[in-house]
Amino acid sequence: MMKAMATAALPKLRSIHLTGPAGRLEAVLNEGSPDAPFAALIAHPHPPSGGTMHHKVVYHTMKVMNAPEWDFRWPVLRFNFRGTGLSHGEYDGRAETGDVLAALDWLTHGYQRPILAAGFSFGAAITLAACCTHCNTHNIRAIAALGLPIQSSHRHYEHPYLEHCPLPKLFLSGDHDEFAPLEQLTALTAQAQQPAQTIILPNADHFFTGRIDAMQAQLAAWLKELLP
Repeated sequence: MMKAMATAALPKLRSIHLTGPAGRLEAVLNEGSPDAPFAALIAHPHPPSGGTMHHKVVYHTMKVMNAPEWDFRWPVLRFNFRGTGLSHGEYDGRAETGDVLAALDWLTHGYQRPILAAGFSFGAAITLAACCTHCNTHNIRAIAALGLPIQSSHRHYEHPYLEHCPLPKLFLSGDHDEFAPLEQLTALTAQAQQPAQTIILPNADHFFTGRIDAMQAQLAAWLKELLP
């Protein structure tokens, strides 16, 4: 009995490879419950700045969706964008939407169930762009954008597709996010097509430093309300 409980508490982790537009994409899958009603995808932050699928915010987002203590137990796919880790290709900054779509294809064919797509920082921007412009080609149930950037030292982010994106959306950011000034962020998310929810976490920076637990709790609450 104790051995069975231990196995149930530790979902299996598998290394896999996806076929992306620029070649092979390195990925890992945290397997979930066999009868999980959803599968999930999480995209990582800016590759040239050190972002990978093992980033702490990506990892703790995965835990919410996969770990037994949060009660979802979904299979969760994380992958490295082109040019990151062992993934083929080179960083582009916009063409990475094709990498997200390749990951969605893999999940769709592997699980045949609705998908919750999520991303952090650059990954949030790219995931929104990919999912909102391909709403009709993948069974995407909702999108969670954590730390959605508006400006940074290397680029200004625009999100014009949000006004016409019918998917349920969560925008979860800190009130001290250095890449998304609060006034600009709330003005942007207010223009997003409903359903959309914006949650601003007090005393949190872009990376949710010291506030990871609070970020996880807000994400879990939104998921439970959205996906009963």
